[in-house]
Amino acid sequence: MQSLLPTSIQIPKVLTIAGSDSGGGAGLQADLKVITALGGYGMSVITAITAQNTLGVTRIQDVDLDVVEAQIDAIYMDIGADIVKIGMLGSPEIVRTVAKALRRHGVKRIILDPVLRATSGASLGGDDTAQAMIAELFPIALLITPNLEEASLLLGREISGPNDFKLAAQELLDMGPQAVLIKGGHLDSTHTQITDFLMWRSVEDELEVILTKEFKHYRVNTINTHGTGCTLASAIATYLADGHDLPHSVAKAIAYVEAGLEAGCFLSIGEGPGPLWHMHDFYPTALAKEKGI
Repeated sequence: MQSLLPTSIQIPKVLTIAGSDSGGGAGLQADLKVITALGGYGMSVITAITAQNTLGVTRIQDVDLDVVEAQIDAIYMDIGADIVKIGMLGSPEIVRTVAKALRRHGVKRIILDPVLRATSGASLGGDDTAQAMIAELFPIALLITPNLEEASLLLGREISGPNDFKLAAQELLDMGPQAVLIKGGHLDSTHTQITDFLMWRSVEDELEVILTKEFKHYRVNTINTHGTGCTLASAIATYLADGHDLPHSVAKAIAYVEAGLEAGCFLSIGEGPGPLWHMHDFYPTALAKEKGI
């Protein structure tokens, strides 16, 4: 059905396929905040409903497979999406359902954040889910964004620090995705500098080459880090949908997360580790020092 009104303005359309975080700091709630803050139009497919807050996850209810599939179909039969960001997929069955639906709609641009465990330690997937992701989603993913724990689970061995990143990224790249970003933020707090490592396939002179880039930045001293992984992946997806290339999108997304962590230092949301502040560009949280307050 054609719209009755002429459309002259196009904005990036980003679809997030993820779990719902009732506390609002992570999951699809965080994804939609990021997409909106960065000028995109956000849409969502809910894969699970979680009861959680800043203190942890108390319950998880997976959404029925046919409902997950119907949500994806509804988006692609009308609005479409320039890129898809995938977060929490709580079971191998959900992984396979999502992969099958995306293939059926010919989706080519997928950012996969392989969420397997919450910051609080609660399991959001497991070995079977990880193996399903490798088999079903890695071959169609543009980029995967595991943290250290997720990379270790996916590879079946411990990834302990930056010295392991290059080999780990190569092994993950060999599993099928076009690019891998290993995030170093889960190193213990004695590491004041964080290294994120990007490896991606490119074509030069009609030959495929493997390129790498390190992103080094200082750790923000805050406990309010809930939702950083979801936020980073959604920011990368939105920048890519807006026309930036991959390394530039990753660099801009890291800077956005850093600014959100800095602004989040001044927020008091909940009794546990709170979220970063996604709307820092619109609603600053720090008092202006020059006003002498």
